[in-house]
Amino acid sequence: MSQIDEQLRTELQRQGVWVTSMQDLYNWGRKNSIWPLQFGLACCAIEMIATAASRYDIARFGGEVFRPSPRQMADPKYVIAMGACAISGGPFKQGYNVLKGIDRYIPVDVYIPGCPPRPEALLHAFMELQRKIDEQKLTGADKAEFLKPDQPSEFPVPRFGRHDLEPRANPNVFQPPVLER
Repeated sequence: MSQIDEQLRTELQRQGVWVTSMQDLYNWGRKNSIWPLQFGLACCAIEMIATAASRYDIARFGGEVFRPSPRQMADPKYVIAMGACAISGGPFKQGYNVLKGIDRYIPVDVYIPGCPPRPEALLHAFMELQRKIDEQKLTGADKAEFLKPDQPSEFPVPRFGRHDLEPRANPNVFQPPVLER
C-alpha cells in the first residue's frame, strides 16, 4: 500500500477530495453508530433517559437507536458500567441478590462513577468509547481483540456458588476470594 504525504493530502482536502485508509473509514463508521442497550434499573436509567432527551441529545454521538436486547446489536459489543451499582454493587452490595461488580463477569470498556452519574458523564463515556474504537487496528499483531479468532464470542452465564454468583469459565476476569474461618 502506498502512503500519501501530508502536504498532498492537505492540498487534496482543500480541493474537496478526501483520501483515507480503509481502517479509518471502518472505525469512523463504527464509532459514529453506537447502539446502546436500553437497560437500567432505577436511578441510572433515569439519567440515561435524560441523556437521550433533547437537552443532552445522545444522537449527536450516534447513539439514538436504543435496542431492547443484545441480540439485536451488532458485533463487537462494548460495555459501559454506569453508576456505583454496576461498578461495585453500590449501597446494596451486601445483599445476596446484588452483583458485586459487573466486571467480575464481563470485561468493561468504560466506567462511569457516581450514584447516579449525570448525563454529562454518560456523554463523556460515549466519547471515551468512540476514542477507543477509533484507535483499534484491523490488521497486524496489535489488531482489535474481537478480530482474533481465539476470542470467545459469548461469555458464560454465572452460576450461584457457595457464597456468591461466580463466573463459570472466565478465571482471567474474576477469582473468588479465599474465605478463612
